[in-house]
Amino acid sequence: MKAGNPLHLTSLNHVSFLCRSLQESIDFYTKILGFVPIKRPQDFDFDGAWLYNYGIGIHLIQSANPDRILKKTEINPKDHHISFQCENMGAVEKKLKEMGIEYRRQRVEEYGIHVDQLFFHDPDGFMIEICNCDILPVIPIAGEMGLLSSRIRALPLEAAVTNTTVCATVKR
Repeated sequence: MKAGNPLHLTSLNHVSFLCRSLQESIDFYTKILGFVPIKRPQDFDFDGAWLYNYGIGIHLIQSANPDRILKKTEINPKDHHISFQCENMGAVEKKLKEMGIEYRRQRVEEYGIHVDQLFFHDPDGFMIEICNCDILPVIPIAGEMGLLSSRIRALPLEAAVTNTTVCATVKR
């Protein structure tokens, strides 16, 4: 057994969210985020839906007590959230404006690379982030290289030229 993977994990399968209105959540995740409903085992004794896209599943579960779910209204990037990569941040922001979805824009800089982030809530107040974070290189902390084999990316040329210390830590 590998020391870095004691449970022999292979990937993230799904995240689940408890919903006030199952249908509202299905509409949000399918119409806004592009997820597709997939078959769910019939053996469950509660209402729910399984959605899939981008290599991950989202399982929505209808709350038995929807009034007890506290809806968060403050958009706080430091709160729990799920993040999605996108191809065009400008197009995403434009679409969010057109749909009247309140969001918060944030920019992070690392090694001269600017990462844009947009944060907003689903109908139940769960935080969603859309970003272009994949432009950041994945730089393992010493000794953790084996854990990242499928995620290693080379530094963009600008960062490699301006920061040789960082460039030296990335193994190709």
